[in-house]
Amino acid sequence: MESAPTAELLLRHDEDGIATLTLNRPRQYNALCRDLVLAMERNLEAIAADPSVRVVIVTGAGSAFCAGHDLKEMRSLPGPEVEALFEACSRAMQRLVALPQPVIAAVNGLATAAGCQLAAQCDLAVASSDARFAVSGINLGLFCSTPAVALSRNVGRKRAAELLFTGDFIDAETALDWGLVNRVCPADRVAETARDLARRLIAKPRESLALGKALFYRQLEQGLAAAYEDATRTIACNFGEPAAVEGVSAFLEKRPPRWPD
Repeated sequence: MESAPTAELLLRHDEDGIATLTLNRPRQYNALCRDLVLAMERNLEAIAADPSVRVVIVTGAGSAFCAGHDLKEMRSLPGPEVEALFEACSRAMQRLVALPQPVIAAVNGLATAAGCQLAAQCDLAVASSDARFAVSGINLGLFCSTPAVALSRNVGRKRAAELLFTGDFIDAETALDWGLVNRVCPADRVAETARDLARRLIAKPRESLALGKALFYRQLEQGLAAAYEDATRTIACNFGEPAAVEGVSAFLEKRPPRWPD
């Protein structure tokens, strides 16, 4: 088991409005032990309340992104604590969605089981050309039930079922084709490609992105009529907000917008 203090299991680095969270268990391929999951929860909660953070990047130390849950640790826990671990992980995944800031996964290597779930649950994802993805619990007699939630909301139903039922790996280009990631780049360009994408998001108005992200996920869970009702109400309110007033004025006046802070 990991012997480093909890504070070192997850590294946070803030620069130019970008908070980078790095899973820091490289010898364990950044497997999600209990303390790492709890550290993710705490950091995401702090970031949600931090107006200096405009975009979040999640990545892994070393050669892997995340190899899923720490099975050695899980074997040592009593049943109720295993369930509590999965509950904490599910809370962390939902915090990614609830964050007002966009979240980018910088998948620098292997992403399996809950690691694939983590990549899928981030709003956007950039992957190394040598990254590989799998939800391979079925090969251990353990169906990847929680990763299925994020995976099935990102790729088509048949493709999600194939990954979950076979446990097979797919490469980065296949993940791109299937919609699991947005971009694939050389291994030495993953961090910079994620930051380039983050900078593009920082150039957009903060309030509009936060409002739009919340609406995007809400409407996915609604029926068609309810989704349109919600979206109509949201865009009407958005139109009167300072960012939209400035953006429309700038467009009509043929000048760059000056977004409110």
